[in-house]
Amino acid sequence: MWCVTINCSAEDWASHGTAFKNLIVKYPATLLSSKKMHGDERRIMQYQIEDVSDAEDLTEECGTIEGFTAIFESL
Repeated sequence: MWCVTINCSAEDWASHGTAFKNLIVKYPATLLSSKKMHGDERRIMQYQIEDVSDAEDLTEECGTIEGFTAIFESL
């Protein structure tokens, strides 16, 4: 099992949130947490994914959305 953590700024979420939502539905991911940080309003989202290949692919695809970064780690 893998945890993919995705970060973006408030501005990037406003501009590219729809693209991210369209991307995430392609994966068998379970939302673990979604936080909008107080102050700068950046977003931090964590998803659980069973297959390491899916975790790698999601991490890579998130990097194609402007301002989004992602990492994954074992749960």
